[in-house]
Formats: sequence, structure tokens, C-alpha cells
Amino acid sequence: MVLLDGDGPFNMGLDEAILNSVSRGESPPTLRLYAFRPSAVTIGRFQRVRESVDLDAARRLGVHVVRRITGGGSVYHDGLGEVTYSVAAPVRLFPGSILDSYRVICSGLVKALDILGLRARFVPVNDVVVNGKKISGSAQMRRAGALLQHGTLMYATDLDTLSSLLRAPREKLESHGVSSIRERVTTASIELGRGVSREEVQEAMLRGFEEALGAEFQRGEPTDRELAEAVRLARERYGREAWNLGR
Repeated sequence: MVLLDGDGPFNMGLDEAILNSVSRGESPPTLRLYAFRPSAVTIGRFQRVRESVDLDAARRLGVHVVRRITGGGSVYHDGLGEVTYSVAAPVRLFPGSILDSYRVICSGLVKALDILGLRARFVPVNDVVVNGKKISGSAQMRRAGALLQHGTLMYATDLDTLSSLLRAPREKLESHGVSSIRERVTTASIELGRGVSREEVQEAMLRGFEEALGAEFQRGEPTDRELAEAVRLARERYGREAWNLGR
């Protein structure tokens, strides 16, 4: 388990570096919990950025926009209201379909929310919902016998800022029975009716993922090689407009 915050390019670089290390057999299955400092929007590998994010609003608010290597949709990572997780592990630890692996990993989030006092459920392909509203989304990719899955748990995300930054096709909103992104999402603080701290959420997530993933996932720090590779990837890929805004 790794706890290390960073900006958008570094966070995406470190997730990929740990994935590569796990795929080479140099690191054990790894759970990472972190925040984006400053806040950021990440977009899926194949998204068209201008259709997914209000770039003018992002610049005005000082919010980084970073493209992930995983698929999925655009995500607002509130540095003061959201914990991001990543799981890097050999695929062999998750037998079955890709959906099965989403279900197993996301069960850690369901358990974490139960610890916090909320009844959550996994909704395929990759969402966790509370009272019918999305509180967590995840994305995944696979490389050289290993998988990377990362996603969010919104505990106090500023949903007005989220809705000002993210764009969603009308068809997608209508499929969820809502007319705006703001109607579709929620946070732990809203659902519990009280303030929730990052420390409380991280402890619940650690306990939830420990139960869901088992003892093979170890606690530790990134290796020097992983950190060096993260810095290089942040510089050469995730910090470049050609990568982040190129579609």
C-alpha cells in the first residue's frame, strides 16, 4: 500500500510505473491511496477532451487536465474532497472476466462505505452507487500479465465545481434518468449528513480493500526505480499537451 499525493502528471506516472514494476515481477500486488494536489480532471485514454471537459473552466480554476492510460470517462479529482485508489496486480489474481475483476476490486469500496455507515452497491460495469447516485467510478487496463485499476471515492467533493468542469452526452445522462451530471452524483458527506474527513475515509478504504483483496497486497513505499520512472513519465507523457489534449 502506498500513500503519496502529487499533481496530475505525477500521479498518473506513478500508477503506470507501479503497474510496470508489478508486471516485471519486481513489486508485489500494490494498493495505492492518494489525492491530487492541485485538483485535477482525468480523462479516459480514448476520449475527445473538448467533448468531455470545459477547458476554459479548468484553466480559470487552476485544475490540471490529464489523460489516463485507462479507459472510461472524465473524472474530477477534488484535492480536498476525494480519495483516489489504484490497484496494480497480476491478472492471475483475478480469474474470470474483466467484469468479474471490477466486481472484486470495487467490493473493497462497497465494504469501505459500509464501514462509514452507508449501504452501497456495485453497478456494472464500473460504478459504485449509494441511494441510486454514483459515489465512485473506476477504470482499468491490462499490460504484460498485469492489470491497473484506479478510481475515486467522493467523500466531500465540490459537486458544483465538478458539474462546471465535466461534460456528458445527453444520451448518457438520459440513460441514467437524469438531466445533468450534478443530479447523478453524491458524496459520503451528503449521504451521511455530516462532515467526513480524509483520514476516516482512508482508514475505511484500507479495511475494505484488505477484506476484498487479501493479504497478498502489501503495505510499503514506492521503490526508487518506480519514483524515477514516475518522474520520467510525468515529464515525457502526462505533462505534455500533445498527450493530454491531443484528441
